[in-house]
Amino acid sequence: MSRLIRKWNLITERNPGSPISEGYRLLRTNIEFATNDDKPQIMMVSSSQPGEGKSTTCANMAVAFAHANKRVLVIDANLRKPAQHYIFSVSNHKGLTTALLSRLEPQEVIQRTSTDNLSVLAAGPTPHNPSELLSSKEMGSLLETLRDAYDVIIIDTPAIMSVTDAQIVAAQSDGVVLVIDSGNVKKEVVLKAKASLAHVQANLIGAVLNNISRKQADSYSYSYKTGINA
Repeated sequence: MSRLIRKWNLITERNPGSPISEGYRLLRTNIEFATNDDKPQIMMVSSSQPGEGKSTTCANMAVAFAHANKRVLVIDANLRKPAQHYIFSVSNHKGLTTALLSRLEPQEVIQRTSTDNLSVLAAGPTPHNPSELLSSKEMGSLLETLRDAYDVIIIDTPAIMSVTDAQIVAAQSDGVVLVIDSGNVKKEVVLKAKASLAHVQANLIGAVLNNISRKQADSYSYSYKTGINA
């Protein structure tokens, strides 16, 4: 997919007054009040299978939080097929893999975006061992360091049922948001994804229902709910 098309999907930046952008602001609010405990600082966004809109959702969530004057970082942990550098029009020559393998300081690989308060840590060059890299002690140390620099960290990962990467990242996150393409994904697949998250004791804080059919709706519609009533 071209960079132009990816950029067009960042509707919260392109058209903040649209109903879809308002849906992302509602999503932001609901996430902030999803638990009675501390607000989740590191959140993973994933889906049960590819093509459900998780990367676009991840990016628009990040913009919504940044518009609320939060210091936000998007981390592209989809090391096999990254998308965030396309969406935000930043370089992917260095990123998460560079930081972990070369042990660079975060400020050496994090890039600013055109949105105030929002930065991106691109995936970087594709490694030969994505799962091992994400489960490394260097990854854990990096996330702990970034907690002190940002209010909200949103991590994009591969689909849960594709590889183990998402489960690894979920176990290191404060909460998980699951994106579900309501028109194409079967209930059984969603339940398997939910079970995979439960296996690593991930904190599933909610689901984003994508492509809901409504009269006179725009091409995308989002809703949020705590838990999954599948």
